[in-house]
Amino acid sequence: MNLPKSVFIFLFLLCTISYSQETFKVMFYNLLNFPTQEPANRIQHLDFILNDYQPDLFMVCELNSQDGANSILATMQDINPNYSMANFVLNSSDDGIGNQNDLQNLIFYDSSKFVLESQDQITSIFRDFNRYSLKLNTLEQSTNPLVLEVFVCHLKATDEDENLRLQMVNDLQSYLNNPSNNFDSDSYVILAGDLNLYSSSEPAFQELLDNSNIVTFVDPINRMGSWHTNINYLDVFTQSTRTTTSLGGASGGFDDRFDFIMTSDNMLTDSQLYYVNGSYKTYGNNNNPSCFNREINSINCSGTEYSLSQRNALYNFSDHLPVTLALQTNQTLGIVPIEHQNSMLLINGNLIENELSIKVNFELISSNYIIIYNTLGQKVRTIAIDQSSIIREDLSTLSSGLYYLMFENDQSLKPIKFIKVN
Repeated sequence: MNLPKSVFIFLFLLCTISYSQETFKVMFYNLLNFPTQEPANRIQHLDFILNDYQPDLFMVCELNSQDGANSILATMQDINPNYSMANFVLNSSDDGIGNQNDLQNLIFYDSSKFVLESQDQITSIFRDFNRYSLKLNTLEQSTNPLVLEVFVCHLKATDEDENLRLQMVNDLQSYLNNPSNNFDSDSYVILAGDLNLYSSSEPAFQELLDNSNIVTFVDPINRMGSWHTNINYLDVFTQSTRTTTSLGGASGGFDDRFDFIMTSDNMLTDSQLYYVNGSYKTYGNNNNPSCFNREINSINCSGTEYSLSQRNALYNFSDHLPVTLALQTNQTLGIVPIEHQNSMLLINGNLIENELSIKVNFELISSNYIIIYNTLGQKVRTIAIDQSSIIREDLSTLSSGLYYLMFENDQSLKPIKFIKVN
């Protein structure tokens, strides 16, 4: 029997969608007091690293300021204009012990793949945990939404601070176990951070693994043991890239596993959103035994996976190496028509406090105005489009809530969502 061409195409597309797999590249990086730590031109080395790996989700700690966050975002948007970032907030957990607020966490993400639904801070005795709820931008998001809950942290350092690290993790677990925060054993959760752990037997790490909690975390590569100065775990070492103090940070050479991306245990077996087996890597680590206690850009750390150029960039930017992994979903990403995919970009992400910053590609549009609509479809603001590279609009008087941006007289562009927060 000969099927009509239209039926054949439909069946082909149906099969393609049914068996599609989308992959997300994830990276965590301790930025070493960026941008305060000298030298002032360190951003060029981060640019090299990000250009090479091109993460879909980039999670960081030791970020000092809004200006530093903006410079990273600008660098990333030169790579991919779809990059956005969450709302930058100051650490508040240290207010009672000095109010230094000099080390913040943040995420940057590909807004064509993720939608930032909300963010939150979990205070602890020393530093905040920062939560970001990212909905996958899939064709099924209205009927079967997938939300990735991302936590970024920086636990207390030094081997004398085991109890402080445990107290911080207990604060996180109290938050996750609180029914009002709506977590369950099926929640998709990742925890990324500089955990400053010396061994998997540390109480803080064991608390993360405790299956009596609502969310049980796992080390995706299951590399349990005493990591500190143990060459048997060199393949997962992340610090230090240096043996000199001249560039700041730790100078002890390559001998510790401090940086992690952990997942909830369901992400090892779930069929909808899951860790890709074998994808966990320490970016820049060639697993060369000669690298033990050496500088990452030395010949002792050479190998086939990471070049000298990559290791030089890592050496010059931070005393830590990034960690990476891949996540995969069986759903299909939503596709923005090619002629509109770069028409309008929210510069500072889609959580807005006072000022909306929009980058417009004038070659792709014909409208003279951008319209803000509320969830009832009512027009609440009209923004004139001038020829500025960045259009800025004061939204300080706008009520908190969910809003949509559209070009006037152009209904073919998918509305862009943002959330006005107080």
